[in-house]
Amino acid sequence: MPNLLLELRSEEIPARMQRKAAGDLKKLVTDALVEAGLSYEGAREYWTPRRLALDIHGLTARSADVREERKGPRTDANEKAIEGFLRGAGLSSVSEAQVVSDPKKGDFYVAVISRPGRATEEIVTAVMPGIIRDFPWPKSMRWGKASSKPGALRWVRPLQSIVCTFGPEHEETVVIPFEIDGITASNITYGHRFHAPEAITVRRFDDYAANLEKAKVILDAERRKDIILHDARDIAFANGLELVEDEGLLEEVSGLVEWPQVLMGSFEEDYLSIPSEIIRLTIKTNQKCFVTRKQGEETLSNKFILISNIQASDGGKEIVHGNGKVVRARLSDALHFWKRDQGNLPDLEILTASAAKFGLDLNKPLDQRMAKLDALDVTFHAKLGTQGARVARIRALAGELAKITGADAALVNRAAVLAKADLRTEAVGEFPELQGLMGRKYAVLQGEHASVAAAIEDHYKPQGPSDRVPEDRVAITVALADKLDTLIGFWAVDEKPTGSKDPFALRRAALGVVRILLERRIRLPLLATTRDIDLLSFFHDRLKVYLRDQGARHDLIDAVLTADADDLLMVARRVEALTAFITSEDGKNLLSGTKRATQLLAAEEKKGTVIADGVSPALLKLDAEKELFAAISSAAKDASDAVAGEDFRSAMEALSKLRGPVDRFFEDVLVNDEDAAIRANRLALLRLIREATGTVADFSKISG
Repeated sequence: MPNLLLELRSEEIPARMQRKAAGDLKKLVTDALVEAGLSYEGAREYWTPRRLALDIHGLTARSADVREERKGPRTDANEKAIEGFLRGAGLSSVSEAQVVSDPKKGDFYVAVISRPGRATEEIVTAVMPGIIRDFPWPKSMRWGKASSKPGALRWVRPLQSIVCTFGPEHEETVVIPFEIDGITASNITYGHRFHAPEAITVRRFDDYAANLEKAKVILDAERRKDIILHDARDIAFANGLELVEDEGLLEEVSGLVEWPQVLMGSFEEDYLSIPSEIIRLTIKTNQKCFVTRKQGEETLSNKFILISNIQASDGGKEIVHGNGKVVRARLSDALHFWKRDQGNLPDLEILTASAAKFGLDLNKPLDQRMAKLDALDVTFHAKLGTQGARVARIRALAGELAKITGADAALVNRAAVLAKADLRTEAVGEFPELQGLMGRKYAVLQGEHASVAAAIEDHYKPQGPSDRVPEDRVAITVALADKLDTLIGFWAVDEKPTGSKDPFALRRAALGVVRILLERRIRLPLLATTRDIDLLSFFHDRLKVYLRDQGARHDLIDAVLTADADDLLMVARRVEALTAFITSEDGKNLLSGTKRATQLLAAEEKKGTVIADGVSPALLKLDAEKELFAAISSAAKDASDAVAGEDFRSAMEALSKLRGPVDRFFEDVLVNDEDAAIRANRLALLRLIREATGTVADFSKISG
């Protein structure tokens, strides 16, 4: 079957946009072809810094003929209804429609619409200009003389050429020469802009990819990544080092080169006095280079790995030299930041009021930065005040939480006061992603307690489902205070997440609270802490996501989670116990026995049937109902005692003993007795079953 090759070649596409853009191109083109009546066997997208490409194989040569019968109004319908039907069906008069008789509905019009299939070339010509013109780039531009005209083509960077060929795998292909803004699709592309800028004639994907490689362009991004990674590992190993791998950087640099050449540069060892995180970020951010370390050690070396797009005649010496100059300049700046952050600020006299407010020691550099943060009235959020005010709230909340977590109150106070201080350091000003981490380093340098230093870094954690959770009690306490203050504050000013929008990362903050409470086994009454039932519901949503990700069944979570449940650790423990129990024989017995009782009771309640306020032993006439009453009384007490002791497994085992009495009750007893008092009493007996099992879970919500 025929294959379609498409290439859109432009000036450099930003690396961060390439993968998504190639995926968008594949979806837009294949969706359009399928909608037009074509089918295909497979499609794969490709991208480099200067091109998006698409290989669609097994594409049908034309769309199928279509015959459609469209039912219209009755023949005696009003004139407007008939005119609307004719317009929609593309008919000029009723004489072109058929009349069909229905014994029940009478005579009505039917339009028989026949559309002949179209050649694939015609369909591609029709759909491609619109796809290119409306392509969903995050940012795009206009260029050249045509840019001033209305409706001029916008593209991420100036579009230079288009390839579009179609044909069988082993025969000649044809060019589909659609045109957009003066660029006509052809079978001509170009290789590496420096090494092989000459025109290349292509027929289909196989020779297209092979010819590009001869012209110093590796089309497959995953191959480029693999080449970069393995060559970088090899060159590091050859120098007695190992590569510090970085998947994000690898993805980015593979989008910056079409012909990757891996080289090694170096900088003076004196710069290794800078924290390794700063060195790594400086080299990564400014030069897109990898760092290396001594084999088997964490200490960085003074060698870095750079990726060039040019196979230089001098072996890359000039490229390495140029990159080295820039790296050294940037590291010189970083060293300057690192040293200045350890020194005194010039205006200490204006910081005394802030220092007094937070109990700060202005002889210490990190304390000075916190005082500066407060004195400058740096805004946290327009509706929530300054960073200083926020630190005061976190400090107060952390003090209360310390009573629950068991953390040392003095250390918690100190950690909360210094947690945001590094926001005023020059290192964090240059690299915001180092906030917390730099605070910890500066705290250690000025002799803070190890728990305080750890809390300064870890109070931001966890920042996602795979990030680590704080372990130190002081860090746990400040991390909870930080996240809870964020959530309470934004809920108070009605800045809640909506749909997919969450600009203040409140879902992440709530998930962080959930993970800390569950993974560090902390009992925290959230409703008493937040005083907001809507916020508690938000926590419930995050808890459900977390527990489902851990493998819990959604129905078991719903069976345990009540609207006012604010001890999330207890909810998780109940779900865990219920999950283990419900699959056992006792669990199946409990579920089967109680469901029949609760469903019958619910049906009678819905009908408004009278149910006694309590069970009257005098109205229990049959042995089976007497036995059930005795069993419920015993099981309910045992279950209640077990729940009070937080032994949910034992509570469920106690309730499972109801299965036999319940079965005998339904075998021997007619609930809806003719005597209204007996009926009401027996329904009250069923209500006791629901109340007893309800101490553990709402079994009506459990499937099965």
